Amino acid sequence: MMTLRAANHCGKADYGWLQARYSFSFGHYFDPKFMGFKTLRVLNQEVIAPTNALQPRMYPHVDILNIILKGHAQYRDSLGNAIQASEGECVRFSPRPDLSYSEQNICPQTPLTRLQLWLNACPQQESLPLQKIVINENENQLIASPSGEYQSLQLRQQIWINQIHLESGKSYTMVLKGQNAFIQSIHGGATLRTQQGENLTMNCNDGVFIQDDHKIEIMANTDFRGLLIDLGGT
Repeated sequence: MMTLRAANHCGKADYGWLQARYSFSFGHYFDPKFMGFKTLRVLNQEVIAPTNALQPRMYPHVDILNIILKGHAQYRDSLGNAIQASEGECVRFSPRPDLSYSEQNICPQTPLTRLQLWLNACPQQESLPLQKIVINENENQLIASPSGEYQSLQLRQQIWINQIHLESGKSYTMVLKGQNAFIQSIHGGATLRTQQGENLTMNCNDGVFIQDDHKIEIMANTDFRGLLIDLGGT
């Protein structure tokens, strides 16, 4: 079964220096029908104006992925540890419960645009060392996985995150690890088809819930770049 999460139905915020779109309840935006999906807790796209920063905050027991789509970011914890990331890079950090973390656009001219995911971590697993990888937007790539296979980021949960890149008219079939997934368009639209023959069309920045299916075919209606978040057996 597939359900569309259209971009224009998502939560939104515009503070001038910060513009955001929330797939699930976050901050001031609350919708009891969208409190996350299985172990996917947060999926935000945010644009931070040059030199501006999000205030330091503490996090629950999650793994956080920041995919930089444009600009340059710096992440800093309350101990003073810092890391920078630029367009085409993805940072994964596992927040410690006793530390706060901040995010800043360190570019004086360019807005920072990034996708942020929160993924519920297994309660028994402690924080992992910070990781950063390069993502080629024109390739299919495993971005994150439980074991860190194929030089992907390591997660503390049975979740696999794949980048899907397709030229217009091309298709790609993905066999899921479990029966649940979420597909998020970063750029372009596609038609999705399940093993049962169900079809659904998604447009740029839309998301789609996949439930009770093991295989999904993605056919690009335009040049398409997106995330396939395979939630395993959850």
